[in-house]
Amino acid sequence: MIKKNLNILFVASEVAPFAKTGGLADVAGALPKALSEMGHNVVVVMPRYYAIDKSKLAHIEGSLCVSMGFMGELWAGVYSSKLPNSDVLIYFIDHEEYFGRGGLYDHFGEAYMDNDNRFIFFSKSIFELCKMIGFKPDVIHANDWHTAAVPLLAQTRFGQDFSDTATVLTLHNLEHQGIIFKGAMDILESGWEHFRPEAYESVGHVNMLKGGIAYADAVTTVSRRYAQEIKTSEFGFGLESHIRAHAYKLFGILNGVDYSEWSPQKDDKITSKYSSKDMKGKLLCKRDIQKYFNLEQRDDVALIGFVGRFAKQKGIELVAEAIEGLLAQNLQIVMLGAGEKWAEGFFSHIAARYGSKFALHVGYNDDLAHKIEAGSDMFLMPSLFEPCGLNQIYSLAYGTLPIVRKTGGLDDTIENFDEASNRGCGFKFESASAHALYHTVMWGVQTYYNNPKAFKEMQKRAMDMHFGWDDAAQSYDDVYRYAIYKKRVSKLQ
Repeated sequence: MIKKNLNILFVASEVAPFAKTGGLADVAGALPKALSEMGHNVVVVMPRYYAIDKSKLAHIEGSLCVSMGFMGELWAGVYSSKLPNSDVLIYFIDHEEYFGRGGLYDHFGEAYMDNDNRFIFFSKSIFELCKMIGFKPDVIHANDWHTAAVPLLAQTRFGQDFSDTATVLTLHNLEHQGIIFKGAMDILESGWEHFRPEAYESVGHVNMLKGGIAYADAVTTVSRRYAQEIKTSEFGFGLESHIRAHAYKLFGILNGVDYSEWSPQKDDKITSKYSSKDMKGKLLCKRDIQKYFNLEQRDDVALIGFVGRFAKQKGIELVAEAIEGLLAQNLQIVMLGAGEKWAEGFFSHIAARYGSKFALHVGYNDDLAHKIEAGSDMFLMPSLFEPCGLNQIYSLAYGTLPIVRKTGGLDDTIENFDEASNRGCGFKFESASAHALYHTVMWGVQTYYNNPKAFKEMQKRAMDMHFGWDDAAQSYDDVYRYAIYKKRVSKLQ
């Protein structure tokens, strides 16, 4: 049977390359393109933040009128563009009061006090936009707490026009739930009957993500392992019982990677291209990163890279506890990232003490991230929890063997090295401890020195693995059709 192509509205608070703080933006910038290539009609919507130059966008005639309850009606402009290297339209909601700021969600780490109103406004505006441009979605795909009001709004406030539209909510990181003042129910204009423990109520507050999970026709996470983990108290952040109650509509779909950007065969940001069939260029990339960081120029030393946020979730405390023990060994470490100020200061101090073996760049630099992926022998990613993770998949593509904690998407994507069977593509540990991290790093380092043949075979095996968005898009297609079917059945009951 020929499947009908779908009208899909993809809604996110950030979309790469226009605005990005994390993996959500990468997904929102890549998945819609993969869905479009399957034949679906996909439209993306995001806020027009101050950093997005509107002079480079097309202005849409007219304005959106968005009702905000007792706050009255607010107005928004609309701009459009296309996702790079695609025909996928992306619309930008322009409202200076809410989005004309330096940050997306915070100012120097302090969350904006009106984030609740900002993203309720954005969630409502996407329905008004659909009416303006004449787009009738079969599915609205919402992401994280910022747009978790969409499933409820589709059934209530905008139910007259969107009663046939199914909703899918993706959980990229359950730690951030959008817990806000209960008065937000008046802003939602969907009725206080939804402020109850099975829906939006959580200890006297509104929990946006909790409500989104309750009302969405389908819920997804960004890896199969994470879909199981969030049902437990260790990873559920207080929502584990709520998630178990909705497990029948929960699906784990591993994120993909845009290999047009992250491939050593195509990457113009690295000093020498290479492939699994000819890896000579990887050594040149190693020399390049050593030179860039003013490390000792050695071909024969194990070089370990780290790119990520300096945050507890990413295991930065474990790295800090283990770092001096590691630097007493025959290896080099380079780190790129920013986040908690204590970590930035601590690793800056380590760089000053161990300048020939350890280097640090505080901040985020995309070109440098590519250079580290290409020039390192191994990549350290010791997350306490990791819904999916992308850097370990980038590392596989570049033949940079991941050293990861056995959690979430890290566990789904990395097969542990087994010397006896000559299988695996990286090194995994289970305990969230500096001791486990240290010994697993040393396992990788000793394999590099003492079993170079197996290490090289692992690198080539890793580079030949595939985690493309085409696979993920097919899985999302299945979920969309499940959500549409579920929506139709519920209307008949």
